[in-house]
Amino acid sequence: MNKLLFLIIAIVALGWSAPVSAVERDLIRVAISRAADSVNLQGDGMLALRETGMAVVLPPAATVSVGHGQIMLDGTGYRRLRITAAGPIKVNTKSYRGVLELSASNGVLLVINELPLEDYLVGVINSEISSTWPMESVKAQAVIARTYAVAKRIERHGSPYHLEATVMDQVYSGSDLEDSRAARGVHETAGQVLTYHGKPIQAFYHATCGGKTEDSSHVWGAALPYLKGVDCQYCALGNSNTWEQTLSLSRLETALKVAGLTDIKLGSRNSRGRLKTVLLSTSHGTVTMPATKFRMAVGSTVIKSTNFTVRVDDGSAYFSGSGYGHGVGLCQWGAKQRALDGFSYSEILSYYYPGTELRILAPDAGF
Repeated sequence: MNKLLFLIIAIVALGWSAPVSAVERDLIRVAISRAADSVNLQGDGMLALRETGMAVVLPPAATVSVGHGQIMLDGTGYRRLRITAAGPIKVNTKSYRGVLELSASNGVLLVINELPLEDYLVGVINSEISSTWPMESVKAQAVIARTYAVAKRIERHGSPYHLEATVMDQVYSGSDLEDSRAARGVHETAGQVLTYHGKPIQAFYHATCGGKTEDSSHVWGAALPYLKGVDCQYCALGNSNTWEQTLSLSRLETALKVAGLTDIKLGSRNSRGRLKTVLLSTSHGTVTMPATKFRMAVGSTVIKSTNFTVRVDDGSAYFSGSGYGHGVGLCQWGAKQRALDGFSYSEILSYYYPGTELRILAPDAGF
């Protein structure tokens, strides 16, 4: 490509350009790194624009670090760099489409990937499920991932980024996991979001519910009419539908920040069968802890849900549970089975989010 032509295209992509259409403005900003001291970048024809609008040509491989409250590149400090390339840019081990924006935040690098919403979704599919699943479940995942992203873009308007690329929001691994089935699921649902009374819903979802999805009020205290919880027998064959875990009491003491832990007992359960509280017997007495807080303190990938039993014996706690995740909204493994049973993606979505309506994300929709 002619170097001058590439420079013009790159500057337009980086955002220093004439006004663009509503479709071109349909971007999402995803924080792909928030804690690193440095990152390695690789890409063909990488070009950066600094905060002054001046272009900075990068070599095919570059290391960006933090120093003196700035980002440092080849000994020069910058407040911000917006980087594009002729193709995807590799950040350490993962590749990303669109624009990368780097800045210093609280002494570490903040790396944001800005790209069209629909391109982002293709990168989400295989990060959250498998595109080899039945296409109707892939399409259902595309719709809820789009809805979740749009709702977060509204909620975090004016913030440096709309989403994190981790389970704190929804997992996004860049372009390396893209494939034709993921792209098909996104394309065949292009622009569709789930709405309630005309507004995008809080489209929470999880891996497997273990038989019943959860009421949002039990997890976050907010009772949303489309997140009341439904019966789900479809995830019985799902990954991690049942699980077991053995943990030493000393490890639990550290995680829970309690001293002299001698026993763990179960508190009451809510109407969906999940624990509301856990009772910790310690050398200082009994501590009552919300089950959701207990799970997050120990580790959400260790205690996979709040639907469990526990037995303490000889210095160890033996957990047995079902389900994986907070249980609110769509059950991904349940959606897979419903698709195998012949349900369409719209039928799957209406089951897990009762009372919602599919609408097209239009430029003048106000979200």
